[in-house]
Amino acid sequence: MDLPRAHGAPVLGARIRVAPEDFDVTEITGFEASGAGEHLLLTIEKRGMNTAFVARLLAEWAGVDERAVGYAGLKDRHAVTRQRFSVQMPGREAPEIATLERDDPATGQALRVLDHARHVRKLPRGALAGNRFVLVLRDVEGDAATIDARLQDIAARGVPNYFGVQRFGRGGGNVDKARRMFDGMRVRRDERALLLSAARSALFNRVLAARVESGRWDRGLAGEVWVLDGSRSVFGPEPWSDALAARLDAFDIHPSAPLWGRGQLRSEGEARALELLALVDGDSLALRAGLEAEGLRQERRATRLRPDGLAWRWLAGDVLELGFGLPPGTYATSVLAELGAVDDAGTT
Repeated sequence: MDLPRAHGAPVLGARIRVAPEDFDVTEITGFEASGAGEHLLLTIEKRGMNTAFVARLLAEWAGVDERAVGYAGLKDRHAVTRQRFSVQMPGREAPEIATLERDDPATGQALRVLDHARHVRKLPRGALAGNRFVLVLRDVEGDAATIDARLQDIAARGVPNYFGVQRFGRGGGNVDKARRMFDGMRVRRDERALLLSAARSALFNRVLAARVESGRWDRGLAGEVWVLDGSRSVFGPEPWSDALAARLDAFDIHPSAPLWGRGQLRSEGEARALELLALVDGDSLALRAGLEAEGLRQERRATRLRPDGLAWRWLAGDVLELGFGLPPGTYATSVLAELGAVDDAGTT
């Protein structure tokens, strides 16, 4: 699905991840290691490896089942990333750190341990404050002044908080597989959660696309449900007021759209009407019914995302570097999409 842009027509064409160093991601940690406990908490810098691959390496290195390894979020292979892992090793000393590290010029794979300490519990999914990105766009086509102006608009207004394409699997296949699962196809237990998430995310993107097309992705509708910035807490609907307007302008609150599940939509009036109209086609109705049958409950997600500390510089006439932070569960591709067509060389 081609999602509508909020800031107008594309202003550039470019390539990203020509080299892994062009996509640099650092987890923003949400807590300090306790210093004692049966888990070893490691901060790892990796190149040319995805998170699951490193988890398997850690399990092999520590001589434990892979289920004893925890991580907060998934990171891509074609990138340079820094993230935490935990390994459960009760009553055991860890093997030598040096035996885990590697640097293989032939494959481009590298792994370094930046920090390690004992901790009381396994690292759960989502246990991070966000991610910091440094992205390099190469072969940039477009007027530099126009691109700068678009970036200034993004810094001021934010972007639609779409789920990224990686949420939906190769070619968007996870949504189709979710449909077949709802029709009775058997899937592995660990795959079921992935497919449910893809179906939910697809419906959210359809509602958000409708709000972008109406110009109300970052403005409140009558009957709006609000999300507090940096949290999953919601409130409303409530009558529009100067206080709500001030909080919206300050990015303290954001409009929201549904993450579909059982129960009544919390939104009312104009907001609810838009949400239901965006999901009235046959495919959306089938996905809604499947999610409800699986027992998921109605939740909400912000429709607006503002990159934290967005900064940029031109490294050359056709090379642009971007730096910004994002909260957990949001996507750098949502920022790039508002610039134009960015070809991801890391997927080829």
